[in-house]
Amino acid sequence: MRKKVVLAFSGGLDTSFCAKYLSEKKGYEVYTALANTGGFTEAECKAIEEKAYKLGAAGHASLNIEEEYYEKSIRYMVFGNILRGGTYPISVSSERIFQALAVIRYAKEIGAHAVAHGSTGAGNDQVRFDLTFHVLAPHIEIITPTRDMNLSREYEINYLKEHGYEADFRKMEYSINKGLWGTSVGGKETLHSNQTLPGDAYPSQLTAKEPEESLTIDFLRGEIAGVNGQAMRPVDAIRRVEALGSRYAIGRDMHIGDTIIGIKGRVGFEAAGSLLIIHAHKALEKHTLTKWQQYWKDQIGNWYGMFLHEAQYLDPVMRDMEAFLQSTQQYVTGRVLLTLRPYGYTLVGIESEHDLMKSDFGIYGEEQKAWTADDVKGFTHILANQMKIYYNVNKE
Repeated sequence: MRKKVVLAFSGGLDTSFCAKYLSEKKGYEVYTALANTGGFTEAECKAIEEKAYKLGAAGHASLNIEEEYYEKSIRYMVFGNILRGGTYPISVSSERIFQALAVIRYAKEIGAHAVAHGSTGAGNDQVRFDLTFHVLAPHIEIITPTRDMNLSREYEINYLKEHGYEADFRKMEYSINKGLWGTSVGGKETLHSNQTLPGDAYPSQLTAKEPEESLTIDFLRGEIAGVNGQAMRPVDAIRRVEALGSRYAIGRDMHIGDTIIGIKGRVGFEAAGSLLIIHAHKALEKHTLTKWQQYWKDQIGNWYGMFLHEAQYLDPVMRDMEAFLQSTQQYVTGRVLLTLRPYGYTLVGIESEHDLMKSDFGIYGEEQKAWTADDVKGFTHILANQMKIYYNVNKE
């Protein structure tokens, strides 16, 4: 019997090569698996399946894990207002973890002897796939032809042609990875520290006819629950905000960060939906959380985002951090008002019954109701003690 291998498959050049190579050169019975976290349409999934069978796959699975990705990742990234380096919403990074989880589950279900992926040796994804596979199925072999053989693009194309598979693998000027939580864009400018992507490199272009547009986003205990007054499931709401924001070409930026393998990495991205949602959520939290809740959320959110980016999702400390983040969302309910405009937006304000500005204690800069002038004088006198002592002892 031929050994079964499950290949994480996207239909691109690397995974197409792996499918053909593992089947015809190595003699494996290849099962391809497309783990869709929201980046592929139904038609695209069908086209990828047809491609897999043309490459000789013995079986193919389209694994729809969009809801799982939201429930186990995106909602916590919103709770934590997570932007890596203050910029990047950890879109592709987080997707890879859940694609790896889905692929290894499928491999165990069909009794595969091995799993494979098409990652190169120069990026983060190889670690995300390998580490997840190692933890959840240490008995299953991991095969990575593209990385192990250090293959060139030309070699892979020629191999496919020689083995009877013809396809249009012309190198695109930019490498684009689209997902529910954002789209990464890599290309020649991202390889240089002093260049940025031109406007036409981004998949979404400015198409809005109106100079500006109002947008409202509703949250229920921290989760997105509606758009422009219409109640929606979170995944549908994310897609709606993305569609509205991308019309104005909102969410374009460049991210430079430290990779898992120790080198600096730079990538462009567009993420209208995730950036609008995260900033709207943070604005609502500023009104509904205490100072110290916000402070500790910033610390935990930063750690959670870093661990997620660096393939540590399965560490139990992530569940501890998720529990903390969720516990802070009890009163993060309300509506956020925004104005969209070409390439940008304005956070107008919020409406919430939990707005801590609505209190009987006072109006900032205008009127105090719960303390007297003498109370403030005494408070300030005591507050100054520590600094007064320091300067009294250290007279110089």
